[in-house]
Amino acid sequence: MKFGTKAVHAGVHPDPTTGAIMTPIFQTSTYAQVSPGAHKGYEYSRTQNPTRFALRDSIAALEDGKTGLIFSSGMGAIDTLMKILKPGDEVISSDDLYGGSYRLFSRVYEGLGIKFHFTDMRKVDNVKKLVNEKTKLIWVETPTNPMMNIVDIQAIADLKKGTDILLAVDNTFATPYLQLPLALGADVVMHSVTKYLGGHSDVVMGALVLNDLELAEKLAFLQNSAGAVPGPQDCFLVLRGIKTLHLRMKQHCENARALVPVLQDHPLVEKVYWPGLKDHANYEVAARQMKDFGGMISFVVKGSKEAAFKVMEKFELFTIAESLGGVESLVNHPATMTHASVPPDKRLELGIVDNLVRLSVGVEEPEDLVSDLKQALEL
Repeated sequence: MKFGTKAVHAGVHPDPTTGAIMTPIFQTSTYAQVSPGAHKGYEYSRTQNPTRFALRDSIAALEDGKTGLIFSSGMGAIDTLMKILKPGDEVISSDDLYGGSYRLFSRVYEGLGIKFHFTDMRKVDNVKKLVNEKTKLIWVETPTNPMMNIVDIQAIADLKKGTDILLAVDNTFATPYLQLPLALGADVVMHSVTKYLGGHSDVVMGALVLNDLELAEKLAFLQNSAGAVPGPQDCFLVLRGIKTLHLRMKQHCENARALVPVLQDHPLVEKVYWPGLKDHANYEVAARQMKDFGGMISFVVKGSKEAAFKVMEKFELFTIAESLGGVESLVNHPATMTHASVPPDKRLELGIVDNLVRLSVGVEEPEDLVSDLKQALEL
């Protein structure tokens, strides 16, 4: 079954009671039992909910995974995965990653005895040097946030072959439409469903997808114990959003492709970061493991932070806001917004300078976005 067909149909079946095409919103906390322990597979909505399970099956199918779990946020998903670790374990992570992930790793789990190694994963040898008997997890973001760095998932998977090390990939920027980490050797895929999967900036949610049913059972136990579950209304909204994922991603990519040359040719722009540029580091890897190059672009404005702010404030269609992946175009200042929790010296080391701007390119008409970008750059 091709991706667009799966996006519309996977995990969704007509309601057996009414024949409703869309999965109903099962807005209930509990379920009737004919006798203690004798029920129809549902006891309590923290543990099981039909709307949530339909979404779980849909996202798992899109990632070509066997099963998955749906969480109240992307951070809830990452936190649950981290709970399988114990003091003394070590994690190798992308050094350029979402600020919230960095904060959770460095300020929460390091304090609980987990050691994190943050490294530039564009070079696989950097990861190889850090692998030891205490390594239990390799955490990959690709493309990374906000520098759009590309990591070779298959090469990292080959590196840890024959070990018990888990490889987890944050696939938020690419989505399963552009990239399938499990097929490349990953063990776990994470999504901030808030972004492209939901696609309409109206839901906060996360997901994990995997093939290992035993690990899935452990994660389900942890999720149920801690309670990081979304409500059925939010699950319904994402089920609806996913039906157009393939259409939206095509437009996101097309629109980004239209904006990149404008940025490259403009005298006010110092540097452009987009995986589809042939001079982008690891472009060949992106071309091999991704179907297209996505709708996220970062660029450096010549001058100071104030110059970057002036550009951002001049946009008319791009809205200054946190988050990404919605149908509307957004503009973000990583140093003071999404990556403010990363120490300033670390930000500079990664290239997250004060005059770096990140665009989440929406699905508006490309000509209108080009016009908006041009006028914003005319200071």
